[in-house]
Amino acid sequence: MPEPGTATDSLIAARAAVASLLRQASQLERALALAHTGRKDAESECLEQAAHRLKVSVVRPLREALALLGAGSSNGPPAESSPRGEDDSTTSLGQRLREMAKVATVLRAAYRLPTQVQEATAALQDLACKFAAEKGEDDALSVVAELKELQARLPREIQVQTNGPYLITNADLRSWLGEPTPSRPQMALCRCGASATKPFCDGTHAEIHFTASKDAGRVPDRKDAYPGHQLTVLDNRGTCAHSGFCTDHLASVFHLGKDPFVTPSGGRMDEIIRAVRACPSGALSYAIDGREAREQVDENREPAIEVSKDGPYRITGAIPLRDDQGNLVSQNEGASLEHYSLCRCGRSRNKPFCSGMHWSVKFKDPQLPADHEPTLFEWVGGFPALTRMTRIFYSKYVPQDALLSSLFGTMSPDHPERVAAWLGETFGGPKVYTERYGGYDRMVSHHVGKAITEAQRSRWAQLLYQSADDAGLPADPEFRAAFAGYIEWGSRIALENSRPGAKPPAHLPVPRWWWACNATPGARASALAPEAESDQPVALPAPDEAVSFAKHIKPLFRKLDRDSMKFAFDMWSQHDVAEHAAAILQRLEAGTMPCDGAWPAEKIATFRRWMESGTAE
Repeated sequence: MPEPGTATDSLIAARAAVASLLRQASQLERALALAHTGRKDAESECLEQAAHRLKVSVVRPLREALALLGAGSSNGPPAESSPRGEDDSTTSLGQRLREMAKVATVLRAAYRLPTQVQEATAALQDLACKFAAEKGEDDALSVVAELKELQARLPREIQVQTNGPYLITNADLRSWLGEPTPSRPQMALCRCGASATKPFCDGTHAEIHFTASKDAGRVPDRKDAYPGHQLTVLDNRGTCAHSGFCTDHLASVFHLGKDPFVTPSGGRMDEIIRAVRACPSGALSYAIDGREAREQVDENREPAIEVSKDGPYRITGAIPLRDDQGNLVSQNEGASLEHYSLCRCGRSRNKPFCSGMHWSVKFKDPQLPADHEPTLFEWVGGFPALTRMTRIFYSKYVPQDALLSSLFGTMSPDHPERVAAWLGETFGGPKVYTERYGGYDRMVSHHVGKAITEAQRSRWAQLLYQSADDAGLPADPEFRAAFAGYIEWGSRIALENSRPGAKPPAHLPVPRWWWACNATPGARASALAPEAESDQPVALPAPDEAVSFAKHIKPLFRKLDRDSMKFAFDMWSQHDVAEHAAAILQRLEAGTMPCDGAWPAEKIATFRRWMESGTAE
């Protein structure tokens, strides 16, 4: 790669480097397209996907970059033969992608180029890492480490490409559950809402002609002040992303759809501050004695990008947001620079910031399979929900409680996060407590010798249940049964371990808690749910038609029916239903199955015919 010299030399070198990379990408894309022609195996499908990705996310943006650099037609230079020293017959696809990703990364780090080069670099880095992952995790990690080193001098930032994706440099992604998501040093995140590989960009924005202009009818940019007895709440409705953190958790102060929106005298000062700090869009702040306390609202957090569930990207840690010219993106009056929410559905009226339109357009991420059984960790909402609960518990209830304040008076400042990490791991989440804090032995050490009383244990459980309510944790009977079961079990073990002379067994694994007695979400008919319809179209057989399980019997059983009987057998399995057919028919005829109402006579007759004909598939 030539070193930049004068401005003219730098432009010439940059154009030549981009053109060379485009030739390689074009050639490889065509070679892969030919390689899978006429084949239908798994390897062919992988090659086809790689070819398409190269075409839409590497070749296209590189051609656009060359046009912007003044290199003539936007079609770019013609593809040439393989680069010198490269032998198609011996060089693996993974190695070629890795080398191209390295070239693109060095190019992106050495020159100030159109953002389309970053878009192409992100795609090449991702392809290189995915193909390395097929060899093993260590290979993928080595590629990430190598690419990260090549662009280490670049600042951490988010760049908003005009009518294109968010370009992420040296920042990490988290899922809506708070789990780390595999990240690349350079990433392109979907902004149009139509990518098939959400949250990552797949080039669809170019195909649908996505535009990034703000809506003239958006909520006006105006910072309002709502004075109260102890503080003044500041709010800009034009910045709000309508995540509901304030109205859901402190409805006595923040009023959904009412005027005034805020009545600060309706809550305690610490509760208001907690709600203001939790606002993910940065619309809220507060002032004391006429001075805004923005430095107190903005927490000192590690830079991260959370991909919220069916909603915006939530940015924390003061990651700079720039346009494709490198200038800071202007924000509304009073908006936070430490945390903000970026549109992910493509329909915001305040692009690039979220305006809550994902609710109106019913934006959805790819859905999990219908038979996916969530862990308690997933159901509760992951680390964000658990941390919200533990912070309320240790900041609101413990200090004012005579039984608990002395017990926790010497806890570390991050104790709420530690307890949330323990609960997250126990409820089926990642092993954060084990990896970060020391696992089971470390937890037990906090209890040994403490001589916890039954009154303290009982109060701890009681106030934790109250904190769960305050934090908005799921209130369905299934979750609360499992949650209460663990709190009782875990707190009584802690009581036992704390007794004088107790010798807890060492080196045990962190417990993994599950749903109580197969009481899982969807396993029963709720009295508050709308009448359930069949999950599949039901077509009863004609009088002279052979009855088959797949066509006629399986569609009779809804997902609700299947979930309610999982403890015994699978109602969508021909083998299981045939094995238990006599018992099922008996219950169908008695009207005790399904649990929410008897079948009509014609459905029961169909099931009987299937049994009598031999329970065919």
